[in-house]
Amino acid sequence: MSEALARTAWTHEHAAVNGVRLHYVAAGPDEGTPVVLLHGFPEFWYSWRHQIDALADAGYRVVAPDMRGYNVSEKPRGVSAYRVGTLARDVAALVDRVAGGEAHVVGHDWGGVVAWETAIRYPETVASLTAMNAPHPGPFLRELRTLDQAKRSWYTLYFQLPRLPEAGFRAGDFRVLETMFRDGAVRADAFTDEDVRRYKRALGRPGALTAALNYYRALGRGTIRQRVRKAVYGGDGSDVTDATLSPVRVDQPSLVLWGMEDEALSPRLLDGIEEWVPTVRIQRLVDASHWVQNDAPTEVNDHLLSFLDGAAEA
Repeated sequence: MSEALARTAWTHEHAAVNGVRLHYVAAGPDEGTPVVLLHGFPEFWYSWRHQIDALADAGYRVVAPDMRGYNVSEKPRGVSAYRVGTLARDVAALVDRVAGGEAHVVGHDWGGVVAWETAIRYPETVASLTAMNAPHPGPFLRELRTLDQAKRSWYTLYFQLPRLPEAGFRAGDFRVLETMFRDGAVRADAFTDEDVRRYKRALGRPGALTAALNYYRALGRGTIRQRVRKAVYGGDGSDVTDATLSPVRVDQPSLVLWGMEDEALSPRLLDGIEEWVPTVRIQRLVDASHWVQNDAPTEVNDHLLSFLDGAAEA
């Protein structure tokens, strides 16, 4: 849906949080219960174009930021600026700034990774958590040791290389980006020509592509350092730092929406998640890919609103 066709007013705003200036789109009544929507790679706030009106029409105050480094948000230099702990602090500070300290947090892909980390590191800021095709760190770290998930995650190793991934994405006017969306989606019309143009424009902004790839580079380097510490100093290697994932229990009401045709993430990432998230509700969407809110926007909206309404009444 374009902004011109939106049923509610969408405003473009900025907030200085955690030392970085973030752009965000806001919609819905000012007094509505806040919902923060966190996009994934390689997207931007526009990833939530099908959800913003549905949430705003239901009375929620929607805040959909461009994550640090993306689109028109500020783009700090250096890999270390994109450590997962820093990203979680961005969200916690944004919630404090625009939502009075607590919000329902919804994330897809990398946005879901950051949502989990925010709930773990700053639980007082997360009223409920919804993760879409984004695994809790516990099952993710477990499954990374399997051949299946390691093969699915091959690209994360490629992204560790300097400059080459940037060149690959820029080739042929970001042809790989169009392939990711068009070939990766289940529904043929999940991404229109205008959608793809918007994504190309956002990722083509100066510094945006390297910033987006630095999410992977920062996590990769943090994981390597963690394993070196384990080898040198002993222990189980599960110590949590600013640069590593946190395989820690989440007690907030939680919903996981999972497009079962995801080529990058194994459905086995859902197995045993209750060990880390005892309150979790899981909805498997059979005819949806990794781009779940694009493949099945109506289903996603129905599940999301039902969950949020229930969390608000709890």
